[in-house]
Amino acid sequence: MYLGIDLGTSGVKAMLIDADQTVIGSASSQQVATTRPHPGWSEQDPAEWIRATEEAIAGLRTAHPAALAAVRGIGLSGHMHGATLIDADDKVLRPCIMWNDTRSHREAASLDADPRFRAITGNIVFPGFTAPKLAWVKANEPDIFAKVRWVLLPKDYLRLWLTGEHLSEMSDSAGTSWLDTGARKWSAELLAATGLEERQMPGLVEGTEPAGTLRSDLSARWGLGDGIVVAGGAGDNAASACGMGTVREGTAFVSLGTSGVLFAANASYLPNPASAVHAFCHALPNTWHQMGVILSATDALNWHSRVTGASAADLTTELGEALKEPSSVTFLPYLSGERTPHNDAAIRGAFLGLGHESGRAVLTQAVLEGVSFAIRDSLEALKSAGTRLSRVTAIGGGSRSRYWLQSIATALNLPVDLPADGDFGAAFGAARLGLIAATGANPTDILTAPATAETIEPETALTAAYEDAYQRYRRLYPAIRAAY
Repeated sequence: MYLGIDLGTSGVKAMLIDADQTVIGSASSQQVATTRPHPGWSEQDPAEWIRATEEAIAGLRTAHPAALAAVRGIGLSGHMHGATLIDADDKVLRPCIMWNDTRSHREAASLDADPRFRAITGNIVFPGFTAPKLAWVKANEPDIFAKVRWVLLPKDYLRLWLTGEHLSEMSDSAGTSWLDTGARKWSAELLAATGLEERQMPGLVEGTEPAGTLRSDLSARWGLGDGIVVAGGAGDNAASACGMGTVREGTAFVSLGTSGVLFAANASYLPNPASAVHAFCHALPNTWHQMGVILSATDALNWHSRVTGASAADLTTELGEALKEPSSVTFLPYLSGERTPHNDAAIRGAFLGLGHESGRAVLTQAVLEGVSFAIRDSLEALKSAGTRLSRVTAIGGGSRSRYWLQSIATALNLPVDLPADGDFGAAFGAARLGLIAATGANPTDILTAPATAETIEPETALTAAYEDAYQRYRRLYPAIRAAY
């Protein structure tokens, strides 16, 4: 058996698979709290990650004790970019500054103005990335900065607890703004630019390689054997790609989670920072990926749900089955700023074109369309970075809305595939990486794509209307930017 542990923004999911990659069972933790003490801040207590992992493992042990006892490899996945600061005694110095925290936008702009960062990392220095967060800590919390012995990403803090090792892997580390992404190694030059040394970074392995063994006390507590390999693992999006088999050139998925992602696998390193596309290492050796990221996908619908008092499911059901022509109302989903293509932490969302006739259903439609158009922005950015896609596969909670998938297919003018029933997300991808690390299996033999259950084609009768609405959407960002 093989165990995947996915540290999500809201909790931990643990999944068991067997040697044939059949899912035996999964369990999730209760909510992990996020605190927002100031506008633009987002923090979590790393102790909550351990608590949540213990809960998820306890759930598996209750439901599948024999399968859990047979685990031979563990893979890790987690939300990216978080700054988890550790002292010389491996104690946490402050709450983790999360991926969606934008307090360091000035520091990010300052680092990004140094041409070495884009040249070496292949990416813009976004406020959500790790390096500007450390620059912020240095400027605002110097006593804490002086005590930093290790800077760990969230899943790698879990690894420290699981194994006692200070290690990371390429896909997650590529989102720090310190990795030489083409050479797949830390850049001492960029670390020095933020007042750090390479000795403060974890060692690096590939996501498919062993990266420690489970501590004997945890093995005993969970009813496991000794010598259980913990794989390098992956950042959450690369882990989802491993779960979906999105590892070969030209394959792609769109993820409708808290944030939205358009992810394309690449056989070579294709940076184009000006497009605001992320060019990161994949979890496999000698493989990279490009990724457009929007900060509010299902988060936008959930916000609309809180404001209206109706559930997200009821709101989307109210639209009916057939895709509608876009109305005159446009929604900009910039509730937490935006990454691709604007790299703008200050911009905020808006409804435009409201009238007396604009009821709840019209606003819901505008929210779904606004996210679809934001994903279209990512597609255009990928095109400018040299990637051409012929289709995408949909994953994430938002993919349960057929209306939304029709909207995305039409906005992108691409077929959207739905995988056959099954859970092929980050926890499954992490479990696959655990299997590879423990057995030495060929990654491409393991990381295959699921069968396609259904394909949603673009609504060609609405192509022109959607294109007009998208161009209107594109014009609105510069129109409202001056207000911020």
